Amino acid sequence: MVWRTWDLNLKVRLVGELITHTFFWMYFPFMALYFSDSFGKDIAGIMLMVPPLLGMMSNLFGGYLADKVGRKPTMLLSLCTSSVMFAIFAFSSSPVVDYLAFIGIGIASSLYWPASSAMVADLTTEEDRRVVFATFYTAMNMGVVAGPVLGSFFFVNYRFELLLICTIVELIFAASIFFLIKETLPATVRAERSKERFSITQQFKGYAVIFRDKVFALYIGAGVLVAIAFMQLDMYMALYVKEHVHDQPLMWWGDWTFTVGGTSAFGWLMGLNGLLVVLFTLPVTKWFQHWSDRNSLVISSVLYGFGMFLMAFTTNIWLLFGCMVILTLGELIRTPVAQSFISKYSPEDARGQYMGASSLQFSIGRFIAPMSISISQWLSPVGVFGIILALTLISAYLYIPLFRMIPEDGHDSAHS
Repeated sequence: MVWRTWDLNLKVRLVGELITHTFFWMYFPFMALYFSDSFGKDIAGIMLMVPPLLGMMSNLFGGYLADKVGRKPTMLLSLCTSSVMFAIFAFSSSPVVDYLAFIGIGIASSLYWPASSAMVADLTTEEDRRVVFATFYTAMNMGVVAGPVLGSFFFVNYRFELLLICTIVELIFAASIFFLIKETLPATVRAERSKERFSITQQFKGYAVIFRDKVFALYIGAGVLVAIAFMQLDMYMALYVKEHVHDQPLMWWGDWTFTVGGTSAFGWLMGLNGLLVVLFTLPVTKWFQHWSDRNSLVISSVLYGFGMFLMAFTTNIWLLFGCMVILTLGELIRTPVAQSFISKYSPEDARGQYMGASSLQFSIGRFIAPMSISISQWLSPVGVFGIILALTLISAYLYIPLFRMIPEDGHDSAHS
């Protein structure tokens, strides 16, 4: 599926999400430092645990709204809310107000993604879906690569101006969605849902039905395990590299040597991860597009686990680069397949809710992942990385019975 054949909805949102995500990463990586300076490290650590928890609930509510009132109104609500919050953040002179605005931005962002993913699924065929999701993932990671570099200058020196531009960018994107994008929630579903009374109780009843779906519950369980491992990139792996990878030459020419170690080595590893994601998401997706969802998810979990585990046996920066290539390959295989699987498995009238519920695996994983830091006080790096490997192997194992159950539950299409 080439760009010129894409629906206008997809083109507008791809460009808009690339720009807004870049601006998001121009301020987001620096919030922990900002709140640590404002409130102290201990209090800031507790404060930063709140947004992921609220994000879980906001994701679920966003999925409910996407199926209840439509994809377009949900995205507009998200963007208008984030615009207001960015404006409050920009003009605030109080760290407490800044924190509340930061939480508001996070809640608004979590509302957006279930509707966005559901709209992609609405507009693509099963055959093209992986490639389209991979393209959106590539655009997001271009923002991840460029945003922090730009933010290291603009957030520190021009914070007010940066946040004001974020406000304007969100408003322009909202206007683009309002005037250029059409609703994709099927009219029959919209008509049926309009008869239902808006109810938080009804929302949670809907999610209770979803989580009683054994296949989906198993999918979430396997996803949580691998998400815990994914989150170690900036958790335990960061700590390991900082403490064990000492200064060493990365490049040299004659008497000239460029050395890296500790925090700088971690920066180079993360830079490689971001670069590989941007350059190879689409090629890898095309290489593996004929693999079944089951085989893709199993091999991605195994690759990620072993790529992480092998780091325990070396402190050589070039060998660590090799480990990063292995685990990033696992990430690239998994991401579009995971999004595509939910699109195929979910019923058309509950696609937004399934997307919202699916995001819980990352929220729960992000909440549990910091335990690796505590465990590292009692275990050696081989022990900690061994636990991470074990989680990914259990995840890979769970995907096998999961796909055996799918035909019995009547969702044959998910088993590609």
